[in-house]
Amino acid sequence: MADQKFKLNTGQEIPALGLGTWQSEPGKVKAAVAYAVKEGYRLVDTAYCYGNENEVGEGLREAFASGIRREDVFVVTKVWTTYNTRVELGLEKSLKNLGLDYVDLFLVHWPLLMNPEGNDDRFPKLPDGTRDIIRDYNHVDTWKQMEKLLATGKTKAIGVSNYSKRYLEELLPHCTVVPAVNQIENHPALPQQEIVDYCREKGIHIMAYSPLGSTGGPVMKAEPVVQIAAKHGVQPSTVLLSYHVARGSTVLAKSVTLERIKANMKIIPLDDADMKLLRDYSDELTRTGKLQRFVYPPFGVDFGFPDKS
Repeated sequence: MADQKFKLNTGQEIPALGLGTWQSEPGKVKAAVAYAVKEGYRLVDTAYCYGNENEVGEGLREAFASGIRREDVFVVTKVWTTYNTRVELGLEKSLKNLGLDYVDLFLVHWPLLMNPEGNDDRFPKLPDGTRDIIRDYNHVDTWKQMEKLLATGKTKAIGVSNYSKRYLEELLPHCTVVPAVNQIENHPALPQQEIVDYCREKGIHIMAYSPLGSTGGPVMKAEPVVQIAAKHGVQPSTVLLSYHVARGSTVLAKSVTLERIKANMKIIPLDDADMKLLRDYSDELTRTGKLQRFVYPPFGVDFGFPDKS
């Protein structure tokens, strides 16, 4: 099932499983990407702010040199918040880093603007140490620039990342092009069902990051996940990755360990009983206020994310 694909609203097909590279250890990303693509991964996800697009590009070139065709690998990157008023420049910088003529999908990383003229290219800060955010900026203006990129041929599709229902509701009435994808943190401890359902209704494909929860995979210890893994004779990580494919979502599995990269390709069909167990687990966490979010950007409280405290 690792080679399963979904159809985007553009008509493109997107793989169900991809290699994520966020927080991947520098110096190991090239080998991870090359190995993953040679082993059969056909989606690689990166972003300008990860600072590893160069390594991702090197890994892709190694894979392409082995005979894998560029057009068979779905490459995703994202415009960072300091470039949300200059998205074409952001894309050009990413393409240069990657060594590619185009990407298959270009995402708005966050619906906010950090100071393009601040004291750092990626993470500008104010004198008090907080992020230098332009608070009166309208993220719809970024999307209007994104739409213009399609005519350049430098990206095949455009989408968003970390968009809550509120931000999508603000954006969609102004769209000429509906986002193809919304990439969000997603796992049974953070099902984000409201966003998933809304995106499905609007024809926006979900791409899930942090599917195991976070470093160390805390969601892998959840009782229903362990129970389903035992039933199928697989690792809990296999259950958590397969959960997304069963929901009709693409999932990003992040690793630089070659054995883990290969193991993550094992996607199994989950039956109705399995999915009910996971839904009941999610519903209980929702009911008791114990949902677990593991990605907390410093600007999160202001942009639709709860306070970690």
